[in-house]
Amino acid sequence: MVERTPFNRVHLVGHEAEYLSEAIANGQLGGNGPFTQRCVERIAAVTGTDFALLTHSCTAALEMAMLLCDLAPGDEVIVPSFTFVSTANPIVLRGAVPVFADIDPRTLNLDPQAAAAAVTPRTRAIVAVHYAGIPADMDALAAIAAAHGLLLVEDAAQAYGSSYRGRPCGALGDMAAFSFHETKNLVCGEGGALTVNRPDLIDRAEIIWEKGTNRRQFLKGLVDKYTWVDVGSSYLPSELVAAFLLAQLEDTQAVNARRLAIFARYMDAFADLAAEGIVGLPHCPEGSVGNGHLFYLLLPRPADRDGFIAHMRAAGIVAPFHYVPLHSAPAGRRFGRASGTLAVTDDIAARLVRLPLFADLGDGFDRVVATARPFLEALLPRRAARR
Repeated sequence: MVERTPFNRVHLVGHEAEYLSEAIANGQLGGNGPFTQRCVERIAAVTGTDFALLTHSCTAALEMAMLLCDLAPGDEVIVPSFTFVSTANPIVLRGAVPVFADIDPRTLNLDPQAAAAAVTPRTRAIVAVHYAGIPADMDALAAIAAAHGLLLVEDAAQAYGSSYRGRPCGALGDMAAFSFHETKNLVCGEGGALTVNRPDLIDRAEIIWEKGTNRRQFLKGLVDKYTWVDVGSSYLPSELVAAFLLAQLEDTQAVNARRLAIFARYMDAFADLAAEGIVGLPHCPEGSVGNGHLFYLLLPRPADRDGFIAHMRAAGIVAPFHYVPLHSAPAGRRFGRASGTLAVTDDIAARLVRLPLFADLGDGFDRVVATARPFLEALLPRRAARR
């Protein structure tokens, strides 16, 4: 039987069961209880924000963000095409149009020049995705947003604990959405958070979070009863989810450190092949700090990438590709539009492959590298022949 190395495995820090038992004993299982509050305090401290809300997913947090952008049918929001569908779906749900822009070939994040070229009189916001936990060029994107009066939203699903020029992800835009899905660094099965950095959006964020009611104002004693006052939905996770998540959040630094150590080992393991031009490696710009969320290789050709995935699969190692570009997806063509040719996005999406990376990878790291290198080294003669 072939030994199997999964792409991802949930890392338990040790207090999850204890906190779940405490939540059950508290007798409050619905959302917005003591564990929710403790999670929010932790998230605010790590992200450097004054206001955060726990949500049942990052998708929910992005939906809230688009509601706070006050989109109307026909409005446009600039997003990278190289991202998960949850970046675009909340825009479409508001009747607005996701405008797909190209990415930087080094960071694989939204290219500021492409974003600037995509601005039209209908543009209302820019969504910057921090791919692989490596921050986008937020200063350049913020300058574009300011010049055109646009909101700037961070899709920080992969970037909890990352920082950009000394500032944490989550505090770099008007709002930011995080994920605690089981594939992320810190997990609770399904979960997310929204941080809000504009004081004028906070009251409405609370209302949207509480199904469109002013219940939070009621609980604060600001109104004598609560009622339906705006659009909203049930974005709260249960206290059971929050209890599990709190244990994970308390171990943020240690979990990210373990993942970053594996990331660094991968960089060293393939540095010689990168120098030969056989593979491309992740690039974290000076001044930015990632969180070790994922590690990828860029193969020379799409056929090489497909062959590599099959080679790893035969050895029991799961090494998946990432993202069919949204501008070429059926729903992307139906609901959105592309700005420019998106040549970089198409090229990167066809050649990128991810390697297993999780806190408990252990000896699996050596197995991954030992399996990958022979396939990659076999590409060297072809490279040499082209010189």
